[in-house]
Formats: sequence, structure tokens, C-alpha cells
Amino acid sequence: MDKLLRVDMTNRTVTDEPLPEDWRLLGGRALTAKILLSELDPTCDPLGAEAKLIFAPGFLSGSMAPTSGRMSVGAKSPLTGRIKEANAGGQPGQHLMRLGYRALIVEGKPADGEARWLLEIDSEGVRLKDAAELKGMRNYPAAEKLHSSYDKRASFMLCGPAGEMGLTGASVALTDVDNHYPTRHAARGGLGAVMGSKGLKAIAIDPGKTHFRKAEREAEFKELFRNFSKEYRAGKQPLKNGTAAVVPAAHMMSTLPTRNRRMMQFEHHDKLDGAHILANYETRGGKQHGCLSGCIVQCSNIINDPEGHYITSALEFETLSLLGSNCEIGDLDQVARLDRLCDDLGLDTIETGGAVAVAMDAGALEFGDSAAAIKLLDEQLDTPLGRAVGNGVVATCEMHGITDRIPAVGGQGLPAWEPRSLPATAITYATSPMGADHTAGLVIRTKNPDLAQASQFAQVVNMVCDSSGFCQFQLPRLDEIRAFLNALFGADLDGEEIYRYGFDALQDEWEFNRRAGFTNADNDLPGWMRTEPVPSNDAVYDATPETLERVYQANYDESILRMRSSG
Repeated sequence: MDKLLRVDMTNRTVTDEPLPEDWRLLGGRALTAKILLSELDPTCDPLGAEAKLIFAPGFLSGSMAPTSGRMSVGAKSPLTGRIKEANAGGQPGQHLMRLGYRALIVEGKPADGEARWLLEIDSEGVRLKDAAELKGMRNYPAAEKLHSSYDKRASFMLCGPAGEMGLTGASVALTDVDNHYPTRHAARGGLGAVMGSKGLKAIAIDPGKTHFRKAEREAEFKELFRNFSKEYRAGKQPLKNGTAAVVPAAHMMSTLPTRNRRMMQFEHHDKLDGAHILANYETRGGKQHGCLSGCIVQCSNIINDPEGHYITSALEFETLSLLGSNCEIGDLDQVARLDRLCDDLGLDTIETGGAVAVAMDAGALEFGDSAAAIKLLDEQLDTPLGRAVGNGVVATCEMHGITDRIPAVGGQGLPAWEPRSLPATAITYATSPMGADHTAGLVIRTKNPDLAQASQFAQVVNMVCDSSGFCQFQLPRLDEIRAFLNALFGADLDGEEIYRYGFDALQDEWEFNRRAGFTNADNDLPGWMRTEPVPSNDAVYDATPETLERVYQANYDESILRMRSSG
């Protein structure tokens, strides 16, 4: 029987309970939204004892479905004051689901407030242990220490020093499949600070000899698995070399943030091109790999230095842009070192890169000074400037008295993909329950002239994908996810119902935000984006309130649904 696992950090007790039947088809982001809306007062202090932190694998996690083990981490965000789900790869999602837990709900707060507790989950049960020796430790040495103490199959989720400090740019780190490195992050929204506030330093999950979850219609499920994997491998696989490969295209499209987004093209973009990563494999080592077992995408890159020593993995486009071009740092190796520091400290590279660029624009550091940026994160995180950067874009603007040009939406720093150059994406940033989040419904190109409809569709697809456990880089269609869900659970959802699945979950998130005190009128891009054009294409943000309002209205037109489910 699928269960919910509850951990009370106030009393240090652990209990489990059956998953409610009404939630049987929910997973990942849809499940975190349902739990938070059902159980949490949205006006609560996100770092207080009454707050909750949810870990929910996608509903396909633990099964044979390819690249399906992603984990959703959900909470009220201390960065935005809104609901937040951050999605990550790595092994913990597979392992938690194979042990029968559809979600882990962390409640309460220890009296001393110290992040010193280790939660162990395995086939023998669940235990909380005092792990004071891990307190204050960075993620890489903490993961190495844990790995040496557990079976080689075990995986880990970690709160880094940034989360222990309560910094609202803090991430939750998950270990990957190959090397047990803490390089997969539920990064956005400051959820690492929520984990730290709960006194939870780490979670160790040992799946033991558990097996794949069985589908209700097993033969049908296996056939879907075979066909999906075969078709993907036979296709174009646009992200097989990782998102770093899109740097040249982003430069060409004027969506490569540069100099705190004052420009959207970088003259040294060629030095950040992911093609250099591939070329370096021959002389430095490294490789493309998957972050979780069963991955068919293999988009993650392992980055070595010129001497062949490991630096980091998963050097993504967003990191290259925000920590690279946005700070006018055009050295791939230096950006890799900054990425390694963010992984080690437990910081969101998007929020951190945006904040560092704001500090550079304000004169606290020089643009392009990678050594100063590295020193700030490595040695000066507990200084006023370091804490401001660790708390994100808005906090760094506040420190420097910047009120008229804040590169954030809903309290969250803008991702690389530029909303002025991508008008449907602008609508997503404005209306998403998450604020500025490219994984909530990115639209780079669309044939649909109705941009509100294009944004709504992208948000629904991403909601369903993040609820399933599938990786977005597989580019799964709604109809494909629907088929896997039906075979797994013995269900019979049609095209309209799978769209409703995603839209209803978005409604849960929007409703949480409304109860937290936000209205649709609060959902918009900052005013400077309407008046400051992108220099290279003169684009400005121009969506009307009426256009934004249409995103919140359900559209179940059957002909559109048929078109959507097939493309």
C-alpha cells in the first residue's frame, strides 16, 4: 500500500498513513500542491514550526518508465511568500517510491533550531538520528561522509550551509546515480532554508533489494516503455549534449542575459558555448551521463579542470548565463568553479547569479571579476553583502537601495530566458504560481497566435510532467504521459481529463497564493520591462491585464485538446 510518511521535528517522531484514495493518481508537483493547500495555513511563517516541507516523487518514479525518477520538493517559499515546488533529478525519488512512500511530509521545528538531524529511510523502517558531526559541513564532504557510512545503493538529500543559515536563495541538494555527488538541486524558492529551519541536515534513503513498482496493466506498460524509449533514441534528441549547447542560439535570439540584463547578448558568448565542454572531454576527461537510473537523455555533463580533476557536473545553460554572461564572466572554467561553490553551499545558481550581477551593477564588485565573485561565495557568505546575495535578487537590490529596476517576478529572480524577447514566456512568468520560473512553462517558439493560450498550455504540460516524474528534456507529450498513467494505475483518463489534471493542480497553487494574500493583480512583470527595450531587438513587455487574466480561465475545447495531445 502506498503511504505518506510524516516526520515531526518538534517531538522527533515518525509515523506513516495510507495515501488518501482521492490522491491515488497524484504525484510530484500536483501532490505537493494538494498537501500544502489541504494542510497548511498559507499565511504562516515559511520558516516557522507550523510550516511544512514536502518531498514527493513523480507518480512514475520507481517504475520501469524511462527517466522518470524526478523528485518534487514543495513548501511555502521564504523567498516569495508563495507556494513553491522545485523539481530535481538524482536517485532519491526512485528510492523513496520503491520503498512505498508517495510523499515525505516534514513538520515542526526543534527547540534549538540547529540543523543536526539525519533521517534514515530503508526497508527496515524510518529513524531520526543526531548527526551533529555533519552540522555546518558543505554538501560535497557531507555527501562523501554519508556515502562511506551506507550501502553503495543509498542516496541522499542535503541541506547545505546556506540552508542552515536560513538564506532564502538556498537549495536542497540530491545525489546523482554515478558518483553520489550532490549536484542535483531542488534549487528555486529557498526550500533549503525551509529544510534547515526544520533542523534536518540530511536524509539517507537505502532502497535495499526492492524492485520496480508493478503496473496495474503490466503488459501495456512494458509496451509503452519499449516504444517510448525506442522512439526517443531514434529521434533528434535536441538536448543529448545538455542545455549548455543552447548558448549560441540564446545569444542570437537576444535571450542571453548580460551585465545585469542591460544587454541580452554577450560578446564572449562563444567562450561559454557548451561545444567547448564536449571538446574538453578528449583532453580533460569527463562525459555526458544521466543523473538517475533509467535515464535515456544523458544530458548531464561532468566537467574536469585542465589537469583532469573533477570540478562539477550539470553545468546548465541557466548557470552559464546567470553566473557567466549576466556577470560578464566569459571563462567556462570560472563559471564551473562558481557552480561547484553553489552546489557545495547549497545555493540556487539562478538566484545567486542574478544577485551577484545586481551587486556588480551597484559597484560592490566589478563586472567580469570572477575571482571576487568566487571569494564572496567561498569566504564571505556570512558578511552583509554575502548574506544579501545568499538571500537573492530582491534582498541584494534592497541592500543597495535599488527600487526601480529589480530583475525579479513575484520575489524570485529572473531566469536566463528573457521575457521581453519571448512574449509567451513573459506571460508564464507573470501568471505562474511560482513567479519567474522557466521550468513552469517556457515557450521559446509557438505557432499559436494566442499567447495566453500558449502559456496556459505550456504551464499545464509542465505541471503534468513534473507530477509524473518524467524529465522535461524527454519532451513527453500529454498523451504519452496519460498513457503511462492509465497503464500504471489501471485508469482510463481521456485527453480532456489529463489536461484537467494539470489545470486543477495549477488551480490548487493559485488558490494557495490567494489565501496567502496574493491576487491576480499582483501577478505581473516589473514595470521597467515595459519601458526599457532589449538593445539588440527593441523588445519590451506589453501583455495587457486582460491577456494575463485569460490564463486563469480553463479552456477545454476538444479540438484544441486533440491538437495539443498529439504535438
